[in-house]
Amino acid sequence: MSDVSKGGCLCGAVRFHTEAPLREVIFCHCSQCRRQTGLYYAATSVPWDSLTLETADTLRWYASSAFARRGFCGTCGSALFWKAETEANVAILAGAFDDGTPLRPGAHIFVADMGCFYTVPPDQPQFARDAPGIVVDGA
Repeated sequence: MSDVSKGGCLCGAVRFHTEAPLREVIFCHCSQCRRQTGLYYAATSVPWDSLTLETADTLRWYASSAFARRGFCGTCGSALFWKAETEANVAILAGAFDDGTPLRPGAHIFVADMGCFYTVPPDQPQFARDAPGIVVDGA
């Protein structure tokens, strides 16, 4: 069985695939993620070396903090990646994957920072800051 998952940006200028199992989707409610996406960041994660950029001429990186950067398409503006400089994994926004990609929900993090205009379902795992095993310190 293959673990290949494909995706890209809205305009198609950035296309990627990964050959690793996808982590459950983590929902980050920190202020940076809310500002970038308009709601919250919903992302899975894979090892950086399992991510292949098929077309990436318009891929741009923004250093959003001293320890992480965010990848996006410079043409259509689609948010695609989050990468901590010292970590082996890269987060990939769940919405960037092609339809049919098997993703499953995980935990909500940084709920102490979430916007006042929405709520998180009470039956889903929630953490005021980051969760054990999820690298986002300082987000």
